Amino acid sequence: MVARKILEGLDFEIDEAEDGQKALEACQRQMPNAVLLDWNMPVKSGLEFLNDLRALEGVTQPIVVFCTTENDMAHIQEAMQAGANEYIMKPFDSEIIESKFSQVGLL
Repeated sequence: MVARKILEGLDFEIDEAEDGQKALEACQRQMPNAVLLDWNMPVKSGLEFLNDLRALEGVTQPIVVFCTTENDMAHIQEAMQAGANEYIMKPFDSEIIESKFSQVGLL
């Protein structure tokens, strides 16, 4: 909810999925420019989603920003190796999101 408010304030069009599988299906229907991704999601974890997303062929891949409470170096490295472009740890605020989105060229 916090991230949605922040991103709407930055004029992003937002679409949400209730779990990792539904998020992947939404991306297959219409690929977004960016994905703000949580590690802990039902049905398919954020990491499983990311691996499946990066395996899709013939699509323009979105920028993926992991947003999670998993803040140990092993989780961060695993996410980056799987293809995350950036990593945000919870809790976060608008300044952090703006900074990370700017670093990956979304602002």
